[in-house]
Amino acid sequence: MEEKETKQVHKETAEESQPQKKTDKQAKKAAEAQKKAEELEKKLAEASDKLSAEHNDYLRLMAEFETFRRRSAEDRLNMVATASADVIKGLLPVLDDCERAMQVLEQSSDDAAKEGTALIYNKLMAYLKTKGLAVIEAKGEKFDTDFHEAVTQIPAPSPELQGKVLDVVQTGYLLSGKVLRYAKVVVGA
Repeated sequence: MEEKETKQVHKETAEESQPQKKTDKQAKKAAEAQKKAEELEKKLAEASDKLSAEHNDYLRLMAEFETFRRRSAEDRLNMVATASADVIKGLLPVLDDCERAMQVLEQSSDDAAKEGTALIYNKLMAYLKTKGLAVIEAKGEKFDTDFHEAVTQIPAPSPELQGKVLDVVQTGYLLSGKVLRYAKVVVGA
């Protein structure tokens, strides 16, 4: 019987050690799984941070590109506007000559020359007006340094003409609301 009891005791100890082995194995597996889960979470956090950084870089790059596109469009518009302003500025002496010719022809008896010069002047002015050119009206107006350039000052014939433009020496022009050439005027003092 003792043998039976010893076998039974061995059997019980073997059975007890097997669950202990199983629990040790399970504990090791659980620890390994926990370690892998922590590593995966760490990799996920790194990947998430990297993705966030890449997304921020992408947004910044898109914003810079939009700024570049807007600036280049503005530069093109400014270049066209500057080019047209230069061309129109080059035509201003032609307008001045037409105005002088019309003033001289007023005293002439040659009606054909008067009509021809007026026709050329009116067509040229009409075309330039479509491009944004406007005459600065100065005679009789209050002197304004934003639009007028005083060439000289003379005594005003009456007190109400003091500080007003008495004569226009050279016509001034606006192009799209900006002064292209100041009107050169004589001011009453």
